[in-house]
Amino acid sequence: MGILAPIVFALLFSTSVASELYSIPFQTNSGDTTSLAAYKGQVVMVVNTASECGHTPQYANLEKLYEQYKSRGFVVLAFPSNDFGAQEPGSDAQIQQFCATNFGVTFPLMKKIPVLGEHKHPLYKHLVQQSEAQAEVEWNFTKFLIDRNGKVAARIHYRTLPDAPEVVAQIESLLEA
Repeated sequence: MGILAPIVFALLFSTSVASELYSIPFQTNSGDTTSLAAYKGQVVMVVNTASECGHTPQYANLEKLYEQYKSRGFVVLAFPSNDFGAQEPGSDAQIQQFCATNFGVTFPLMKKIPVLGEHKHPLYKHLVQQSEAQAEVEWNFTKFLIDRNGKVAARIHYRTLPDAPEVVAQIESLLEA
């Protein structure tokens, strides 16, 4: 019995953390309320974005990844944020138009949210707490990979391209799990 207790606790804790992540509401770019529960069973890449950042061309890489892996259960969710150098000043409608026109983005865009400070969105509070580093998001285009069970599996630096070989390997591994 004593040997099983840590395993049972780990399973319950893991399920609880995933349930919490899936229950955090946020809004789509069009204003509908949703949560990660809508993507349960998929591998999810959550990324904070900005239209006037030096890393903005990563939108093209994100779209490429989404198109390549969506049929296998992969989705990219973009959360625009104006927290870093006021590099996302546009309205939600302007952001969607910018992404579609300049990068052909078809993956889901969410409403602009804060990812830092006392008004940090609860989703980002959870992602930071559950990531290995547990450090604040440093800049636009920081990426979090969430496995099919709702666990934060990886945190990817903003300078690392979404389709870098090491990221693709992580995505493929999560898709196969």
